[in-house]
Amino acid sequence: MATAFQQVRHCPNIRARWVVALAVSGAMAISYCDRQAFPWAVRLIAADIPFGNETKATLDTAFLATYGLMYLGGGWLLDRLGTQRGFLVIMTFWSLACASQGLALGLVTLGISRLLLGAGEGGGFPAATRVVAEWFDQHDRSTAMGLVNAGTAIGAVLAPALIGAIVSNGNAWGLAAWRWVFFATGAMGLAWALCWLVGYHAPALATACDDNAVGPVVTLGDLVRHRAVRGIFLAKFLSDGAWYFYLFWLPKYLFEMHGLDLGHAVALGWIPYAAAGLGSVGGGWLSARLLRRGRSLGFARKFALGLSAACMPWVMFAPACHAVWPVIALFSLAFFGQQSWSTLLMTLPADLVPVSGLGRLAGLVGLGGAFGGIVVGQIAGRALDTGLGYTPVLAVAALLHPLAFVLVCREIPDLRKLDFNTRALS
Repeated sequence: MATAFQQVRHCPNIRARWVVALAVSGAMAISYCDRQAFPWAVRLIAADIPFGNETKATLDTAFLATYGLMYLGGGWLLDRLGTQRGFLVIMTFWSLACASQGLALGLVTLGISRLLLGAGEGGGFPAATRVVAEWFDQHDRSTAMGLVNAGTAIGAVLAPALIGAIVSNGNAWGLAAWRWVFFATGAMGLAWALCWLVGYHAPALATACDDNAVGPVVTLGDLVRHRAVRGIFLAKFLSDGAWYFYLFWLPKYLFEMHGLDLGHAVALGWIPYAAAGLGSVGGGWLSARLLRRGRSLGFARKFALGLSAACMPWVMFAPACHAVWPVIALFSLAFFGQQSWSTLLMTLPADLVPVSGLGRLAGLVGLGGAFGGIVVGQIAGRALDTGLGYTPVLAVAALLHPLAFVLVCREIPDLRKLDFNTRALS
């Protein structure tokens, strides 16, 4: 990867820009390996450190709370340090935090590690959004963001296989197998950070896009005065509420509702995440294709968002399926739609604000998503421990993306760069 970065530095052409997008996609893959390690190893961890559904939801909340706050803080950090140094700090911190979970002695230390992991990973997507905005104009931006977002699916696909391989080798050096899961995923991130440090240098051409000027200094107050910003924040709150529930609870759903052991769950559980990868690329590609065919920016983004949201309600029928394969198919459709949606929604900040405010807006949007995940996760934990089961939670989660789409259409009637030169509302 370092060699590819050096080529980018000296040859900032179109092909080189996609090399950068691939590298950032790799970082996102590692991120999702890190965050999926806990859901897939949860039964092994619970055997050593017992806890129930509400406690699991609290551990997920620990991750999401600091994740959301640092999503906002990470945007600020990127705006201060720049892409190269900011991404390096973020990646190193979250990799060490991930590895620290393997040292947990009880719920308190595990919770602290989850807090630290969230604080580190919260800066990942603001960094990725900034890279895409610096390197790509609006015609290629959604495709590039789709490629970056596809990394999340790659990581989520690799996580079950990686965990299965580590667990199958049993204990080593007297440590439980689940501890090595966190050590291995943390080491992957540190290796990527070393390549980034050695090889990445942003060329001067990176900010040459005519729709991507640096622009005036943009504060959080400037951002929240715009209804478009508030609309994206609320849309992310709703849609990521559903997404984090699927992401953190699907393995447990397969264990409990279909009686699968880790081996069988791993053999099937990668399929929805592979569908998520296709959605990441597909949504961005469709939006870019519509733009190149002469459609307006607003139509290109919203049409693809609407199709993505239409994939989501069907997952509410999963509890009615007695066989596991229809369940996998329904979750695969939902995961496809979610990551197509996510690619497009995280492209909107670059469409709305100049680079000077992009980190803050991406962070603000991510904060909304993380706190949506906290709310839905807490509801899920309480519903399961009180005997209500998965059916009502899935029914609610299935409707959140269509509601978010209505919000986007209502609050952003005209998708264009926002005016920060005056204090007028828009």
